Amino acid sequence: MTGASIRPAFGTWPHYNQRLRETVERMTDEQLAMQPSSDRWPAWATIGHTLCQRVFLLCDFAGEPGADTTRFTNAAFDCPGDDDLEHVLSAGDLVEQIDATFRIVDGCLDRWTIHMLDEEISHPEWGEDRTHTRGWIIQRVFSHDVYHCAELNETLGAAGLPQIDLWE
Repeated sequence: MTGASIRPAFGTWPHYNQRLRETVERMTDEQLAMQPSSDRWPAWATIGHTLCQRVFLLCDFAGEPGADTTRFTNAAFDCPGDDDLEHVLSAGDLVEQIDATFRIVDGCLDRWTIHMLDEEISHPEWGEDRTHTRGWIIQRVFSHDVYHCAELNETLGAAGLPQIDLWE
């Protein structure tokens, strides 16, 4: 069983990604500019941040290929929201990046095996707490996606707009 892909453990993730994609592609510029509160990022930045963090954790941290196929080639220092609120991303930009970054996720779900999940990856040059297992990394990316989908639903729901339906 140790050589089995981790894909079955994350079987809902492609569906969740597709639901995010469908919701974002329907959003207008005005909807993407909505903020859940004045101290939080606009929706486009939250979505962009979510996608950029896929690249940071899987490519920059875990060493997976594919960062160069996304717009987030400097994910450690230049992510929407965290580092950049000036370069607004359109629905088309975001959908393109949902697809590009999920190709990286898909690759990990296929290549990473159960026995790899305990493997530690360390970046002491980034600080003392920069050692994580592959299992932690993939769980972090998955939960980060779901967390920000819920945040986007909060924004959409407050505006009376259709939300991301992860359950259908």
